[in-house]
Order: sequence, then C-alpha cells, then structure tokens
Amino acid sequence: MEQTPEQNNLFGLNVDDTIRNHLFETAKWGRFLAIIGFILCGLMIVLGIYFATSVNTSSGGYRGRYDMYDQGSAFEGLGTMMAVLYVLIAVLYFFPCLFLLRFSNKMKAALAANDQALLTSSFQNLKMLFRYVGIMMIVIIALYALGLIGVALGS
Repeated sequence: MEQTPEQNNLFGLNVDDTIRNHLFETAKWGRFLAIIGFILCGLMIVLGIYFATSVNTSSGGYRGRYDMYDQGSAFEGLGTMMAVLYVLIAVLYFFPCLFLLRFSNKMKAALAANDQALLTSSFQNLKMLFRYVGIMMIVIIALYALGLIGVALGS
C-alpha cells in the first residue's frame, strides 16, 4: 500500500524509516518484557501458594512442642496473608504486562502492513499502560503518605 504524504505526516512530523525501525525495535523489546512479566506473575502466584502451605504447616508444628507458650498463634494467618499479598501483586502486575504485549503485537503488525487502525490501537494500549501505571503510582504514594501520617500520629 503506497502512502501519500498526508498519511505519512503526524502533526507535520514525518514518520521515516528510522522512526519505523525505532518503533519496531521498541515493539520487540516490549514483547520480551511483557513475556518476562507474565512469567514473573506466574512465579508470584506459585510463591504465594507455597507460602500459604509451608508457613501454615510449619506453624502447626510449633504448637505441638511449645503448648505452654502458644508461639504457633503468631504464625497462624501469616501464610494465608502472604499468599493473598503475592496473588494481589501478581494480578496488579498482570495488566501492565497485558497492555504492553498488546502494544507490541499491534505495533509490529501495523508496521508490517502499514495499517493505520492497528497503529492507533497500538498507541491506545500504550496510553492504557501509562494510565494504569500512573494511577498505581498515585495510589502507592497516597498509601505511603497515609502511613507516614499514621506513624507521626502514633508516636
């Protein structure tokens, strides 16, 4: 498909072969990072399940030997809490990886086929990735601020 000069311009900027190569390489690295992210999400879920089973099992062993001190109760919900935490982090990390993979796949397809609709969809996924990460950063900063206020009021 032959491109006219109007199709090749973006707000007066030209998308030349160098930019296309940069976008293609960005898509390749984005796909790699997304796949690694999915693998890490899976590992976090496996670690969460491991913590849930091993900590809860080992805390039961303490209860038998040290009944008079009841030290096992300190570990009672630790494994379950760790499992929930790891699974929650994995779920929260899954969506940026998904947006990055969609961006990368659609960008590669758009550059290969000179398809404007795929290019637009690719950049929409990139926008969703940045929006998601930005909102998560705002939430994390707010939680840190609340924690600091709580520590200041508690001391």
